[in-house]
Amino acid sequence: MLGLLVACATSQHHFGRPHQGRPSPAVHRQPPPSDDKCALLIPSAAGSTCVSLESVERAFATAAAQLQFVPARNPNAPTEAEIDLLGRTLVETSRILAAEFQLPLDAIHSGLPLIDTKTTSIGSVCPAPMKNSPCKAERFRSIDGTCNNLENSHWGASMSPFRRLLPPTYADGVSDPRVSVTGEELPTPRAISSAVHRDLGLHDHAVTILLPSWGQMVDHDIARGVDTIDPKTGEEPKCCDVAPGKRHPACLPIDIPKDDPFFSLFRRQCLEFVRTATALKDNCRLGARSTLNGVSSYIDASHVYGLSDETTKSLREFRGGLLKSQPLKGGHKGLKELPPPRTEKPDQGCRRPNKNVFCFLTGDPRANQQMMLASMHILVLREHNRIARELNKINPKWDDERLFQETRRIIGALVQHVTYNEMLPMVLGKETMERYDLLPLRDGMLKGYNPKLDAGLPASFFAAAYRFGHSLIPSALERWSPNHKFVSAKRLSEGFNQPFEAYEPGVCDQYMIGFTNQISQAFDVSMTQELTNHLFPAEGAQFGTDLASLNMQRGREHGVPGYNAFREMCGMKRARDWNDLNGVFTNNTLQKYASLYNSVDDIDLWSAGISEKPSQGSMVGPIFGCIMGHTFKNLRFGDRFWYENAGEPSSFSLEQVNEIRKVRLSRMLCDNSDDIETIQVYAMVLPDHEINPRVACKSSVLGRMNLAAWKE
Repeated sequence: MLGLLVACATSQHHFGRPHQGRPSPAVHRQPPPSDDKCALLIPSAAGSTCVSLESVERAFATAAAQLQFVPARNPNAPTEAEIDLLGRTLVETSRILAAEFQLPLDAIHSGLPLIDTKTTSIGSVCPAPMKNSPCKAERFRSIDGTCNNLENSHWGASMSPFRRLLPPTYADGVSDPRVSVTGEELPTPRAISSAVHRDLGLHDHAVTILLPSWGQMVDHDIARGVDTIDPKTGEEPKCCDVAPGKRHPACLPIDIPKDDPFFSLFRRQCLEFVRTATALKDNCRLGARSTLNGVSSYIDASHVYGLSDETTKSLREFRGGLLKSQPLKGGHKGLKELPPPRTEKPDQGCRRPNKNVFCFLTGDPRANQQMMLASMHILVLREHNRIARELNKINPKWDDERLFQETRRIIGALVQHVTYNEMLPMVLGKETMERYDLLPLRDGMLKGYNPKLDAGLPASFFAAAYRFGHSLIPSALERWSPNHKFVSAKRLSEGFNQPFEAYEPGVCDQYMIGFTNQISQAFDVSMTQELTNHLFPAEGAQFGTDLASLNMQRGREHGVPGYNAFREMCGMKRARDWNDLNGVFTNNTLQKYASLYNSVDDIDLWSAGISEKPSQGSMVGPIFGCIMGHTFKNLRFGDRFWYENAGEPSSFSLEQVNEIRKVRLSRMLCDNSDDIETIQVYAMVLPDHEINPRVACKSSVLGRMNLAAWKE
């Protein structure tokens, strides 16, 4: 007997369209019916509806036949494609049940997930990673994030679903992308992008582009929406040049208006877009569609080390705890190393000028997208090997495995420390940092780990709020000399997937110095045309795709509610009409929204989030501050391996934590460059003689971690 659970439906009439942004009523227990065969009881004005076990089995069989479902070959290690296939099958099962029993939205969102699928055919095909497994507290993190939470082994692990801060607003309540509250289609994202997010070229007054550089690296550490792959081609399906009736089911191309100010010049009518792969809920439960995060959501430097034993082994030297590396072009002696070449599938995500040149092999396949990101990967690789060499001298009896794991542990701590000590205070401001308890301790140890906090990323964070940095990225990346003089600039579109300049002696240093001197774009409604018209252009093409449009479409396909719903969630007044948003956006932006959207409830979260006027002392507005504050709080207090934590087998000593606290990003840049001799104290902020002066790298002002604290 399943011990049946009842969803409290407030009305019989809410079978179709979601109430955008309004939480579902609570679901609670009720005594089981006498026939002992119900999987779920749903009360209504006309009497209870019984969703039987037999109906669940029947719906699953129908969905499995429709989607040609085949169980994972290895249930202990399913592939992304196998998880996606079962996920889509369970979503279709939920759709069939919702239609058969005319389930209201709260029953779909909160009721169906309560059906115990372990006793059905679903339980027999549910892969092991989706089930809780026994865990033991260890000194070092697992490579994929499993068993961080000892009570819920898969929380925050790779291949987990993005979670929800609010119930999803799918058009059909199950999986179809969000539409207007009027039932009509939302305006095409490209129309909003070209009207609202034009390139204004305004600059920030304080922030260097190291902030979005580091921010993107952290993003790749904690989030990767898994691409849907066509099993016939082994690649992402193409959507634009395929007749609508013949498109892959995951296709969701973005229409380009006929009068588009840019793409009409090239007669483009469509931007490619494929939906994120479908995820599996805990124990393969039913309900509305969840989407798949392909990486561990913990800040654990997985972008450096990978997420599988196979990947990690391919990156290790297996000598002295080192990561594999390669010398600079020409074998210049004394110059610091680069990541190893990626010789397997060398053309995937890489535009090689010839067969003798390779992109870099790192723990994350996105490292080669542009030099901002590639430089951060080079920086952290060098820091790993620098620390491993020092630890080897301090503890000569440690073997390769111990050296590697201890170094990996320190690198993860440094990424956490720099993120919360330097990046987040600039983005969120002191008030938001204090409200969500995000400020790192200055002394002592943290005793706030909470195993009840799920550190999995919210869909609204992944698909909207943490994409705030796209507004900050400049049109071109600058190179500066070691004495802080401008050398040259290169447009973003000229360097996508081509990080080969890093092979030239001195160039990597010039980019890193440039990033400490180049002013970031302002955080505002504007985005550079390099991202809205020229993102990832094909070879020889004069156009690319549009990141602003992709962001809005991503939110819609994830079922992320509109901006107004998050105002309510974050404790602000829900707007009833356009007048209620006076002062929230500029008058020009608000007028454009009113002309584009049918309702104030329709505004896309990402677009509104970067258009909001910033909160006092913050770079972002109140809604993005709320979503990011909530998320980073869970990433701190829901991570058993957090670097400040006390009382765990994985805990650093107080002496070691105090050494980590000394480190700033500027110190890492000094230690891992060839020629940088001076740098400002806080590298993410422009140099200022009084409040952020440039100092010598050898200066004691830039604290240095004393690794003698790790001597055994």
